[in-house]
Amino acid sequence: MKGIIKFFVLVFVKIGLLTPIRTAKLKIFYKTHKWPDFNHPKDINEKINWLKFYGDTSKWHIYADKYRVREYLESIGLQEILIPLIGKWDSVDDINWEELPNQFVMKCNNGSGDVIICRDKSKLDIVATKEHFRKMLNEKLSVLSGEPHYARITPCIIAEELLDVTTQPCESTSLVDYKIWTFNGKPMFTWATWNRERYHANVATFDMNWQFHPEWSIWTSHYIRPQRLIPKPVCFDKLMEIVSVIGKEIPVARIDMYVCEDKIYFGEMTMTSQGGYMDLLYARIFKYDGRLDLFAHR
Repeated sequence: MKGIIKFFVLVFVKIGLLTPIRTAKLKIFYKTHKWPDFNHPKDINEKINWLKFYGDTSKWHIYADKYRVREYLESIGLQEILIPLIGKWDSVDDINWEELPNQFVMKCNNGSGDVIICRDKSKLDIVATKEHFRKMLNEKLSVLSGEPHYARITPCIIAEELLDVTTQPCESTSLVDYKIWTFNGKPMFTWATWNRERYHANVATFDMNWQFHPEWSIWTSHYIRPQRLIPKPVCFDKLMEIVSVIGKEIPVARIDMYVCEDKIYFGEMTMTSQGGYMDLLYARIFKYDGRLDLFAHR
């Protein structure tokens, strides 16, 4: 069914019936059951989409590019938080699998949910992995997601070192992903995910004092309310300092960070969390302090 929908979306785009803005409006309606008004945005999804279509997105393709964002972090003096890069390839056929280490993480620079975590190369199905990335490189993500800045990203494949989850400050079967939201460089809250598996993960939203706010989250069969919370990272103040620098000139950003062996690592950043079609956080979270103004850059 998903393949059929993609086919018709591409056909409608090709004949001019479906523009990126129309795609975005349909996706918001599908997710929230409310027709959006991008001209008079009132919630976070509408504001993100206003920025997406009418704001200054001249650098968004760099920030969202999992390879080129490394250049940006180096330019602002944050190269020490980059996960070591193993390789970058423009084609699946360019990868020398024998030269790869036994453990690594492989992904597309413009993808979402396409990550391959290899913990033992002898057990990796290389043929299936090649087909996976060949397909991902050909995806028209900007069209399907209604995110025009992705069309300016040249697709490639990258591999990074695999971080050791056993060296984290708290117990988790996966990396603890500290998804920190910043507005004009000011961190406002953290949406953390851990014990992440294919079909579910523990999630919790914390304010700047690391107070848990269950009323901010929408729990689903995939995003599960945890029985036990993760502790505040010892390096919390340093984390907030770093994301403030990264997001300084960006009206809204979700900056994903990790902590392993007492060292802070950068994961990725996005200006359009879930494409700008979020249904996992209540709108009140974005208004809780009464001072939020995404349009301060106008």
